[in-house]
Amino acid sequence: MLETEKAYIAGIIDGEGSIMLTRFHKNEYPSPCVSISSTDIELLEWIRDTTKIGRIISKKNYNKKKLRAKHILNNYKKVTLRNGKYSNEMKIKKEQFYIDFMAL
Repeated sequence: MLETEKAYIAGIIDGEGSIMLTRFHKNEYPSPCVSISSTDIELLEWIRDTTKIGRIISKKNYNKKKLRAKHILNNYKKVTLRNGKYSNEMKIKKEQFYIDFMAL
């Protein structure tokens, strides 16, 4: 592996990843594990192919997180008053915001 490739991968891990000790089996000691949280499949495949180790696991909750983020961006300011003084109508809207958020 080229030094520039090593540096690039280190930057990706620094920005989007984590290094931890993980126990893969009950009767084993924890082992080092590098995880990169990226939605760019081409990047993940390039890292796997370049390092010749690892596997790519698709997370099932990505769409849920995306929907929840959109819900917050589109609605949170509408139901959150800066002064914190909510009328009954605003309290109902705020509660509905949370109900809708949890339903996503």
